Amino acid sequence: MISFWQALFLGILQGLTEFLPVSSSGHLVIFQSFFGIEEPVLLFDTCLHIGSLAAVFIFFWRDIWAILRRPVCKEMGLLIAGTIPVVIAGFLFQDNLEKLFSSVLAVCLALVITGTLLFISDRLEGRKQMKELSYPAALLVGCFQALALTPGLSRSGSTIFGSLLAGLDRKSAAKYSFLLSIPAILGATVLQFRDILKEGHSLILPFSYLVGTLAAAVVGFFAIKFLLKLLEKKNLKGFAYYCWTFAAISLIWLIFN
Repeated sequence: MISFWQALFLGILQGLTEFLPVSSSGHLVIFQSFFGIEEPVLLFDTCLHIGSLAAVFIFFWRDIWAILRRPVCKEMGLLIAGTIPVVIAGFLFQDNLEKLFSSVLAVCLALVITGTLLFISDRLEGRKQMKELSYPAALLVGCFQALALTPGLSRSGSTIFGSLLAGLDRKSAAKYSFLLSIPAILGATVLQFRDILKEGHSLILPFSYLVGTLAAAVVGFFAIKFLLKLLEKKNLKGFAYYCWTFAAISLIWLIFN
């Protein structure tokens, strides 16, 4: 069973790393290994995803409401196009991807790639707004999101890189990245609930799980706000150095343990 303090720490970690471009899945794999959490924690991971989803809904509720009020619009089409690659990749490679979640080495290598993408991102600058993005370009961004199914590859970092590469300005790149996270996180949550029901887990949540969910939501909200400000200043190199350093420290820990 995950303790109160472990749940609080992992919830804060999820809130920070889901939206800051440093890979939430990679951090959870490494820290769960550090804590020695080996039993299935599918329900807890699902709770953390729900917390992350709540943060996006609260922060971007005006944009989300505008799209839902007029669902047949360019923005909805771009979100659908950007989601198609991750759906296909998840369906085709689910078993292979799940194996990577037990490999700290694979996560460390993916973190190095994340750092490289972030380092390059500071050199990219587009001028398009989200509604000016073409559907093929949205598919390209979606392919970067599909690659980020690999633990250690940041979803937000990959999609922001892809959006900048497709010509979006920095503010629009961040907005598209975060809105694109909604169907991705929602889809993952639905699939996890399906697995939870199949395995017959109780849906009565321990208090520690609720704490982790709330922590992920609150911290995630402020992480989004923080990243938007950093993007305007073209300051992602710090995250690149962090990813490389964290990967190196984790590799050293892996070698000696």
